[in-house]
Amino acid sequence: MHTTYCATRDMAGGIKGTLQQRRFRNARESAFVGLLVVAERVGLQLDAVCRRHGITHTQYNLLRILRGAPPEGHPRYEIANRLIARAPDVTRLLDRLDRQGLVERGWAADNRRLSVARITDKGRTLLAAVDPEVVALQDAVLKPLGRAQVEALAATLDALAR
Repeated sequence: MHTTYCATRDMAGGIKGTLQQRRFRNARESAFVGLLVVAERVGLQLDAVCRRHGITHTQYNLLRILRGAPPEGHPRYEIANRLIARAPDVTRLLDRLDRQGLVERGWAADNRRLSVARITDKGRTLLAAVDPEVVALQDAVLKPLGRAQVEALAATLDALAR
């Protein structure tokens, strides 16, 4: 399936045009509102990509975390700490993915009271199908920026996340 992504759809006039706002009080307000608008737009597009594959973007994120985990997997608290968006009930997320056969759950070898989750081959196969669409979305979102701007954006977002 070929999908064209347009991160700036309905944003031809920029943030001000999208919001039908003539001006902001200052550059900080403009940047803050812009960040919210772009995050919402990109989030909706990521939701659409994941939905086509039968998962939510939070489940996609959880599967990516487990793909990068050591072979013994990660405990729930580690998954919760690594999620992009805080999920109120990681156990329920894992339950759904387990029922779909995308993760498996077990116990830590050195602590039988510690539940761990691992991605299954089916989960890896799903990620292999979703990843190219996510890369296409990333490319579409960042297309208006040059390499230096992307690097500056990444550094700026990293500073804001601290």
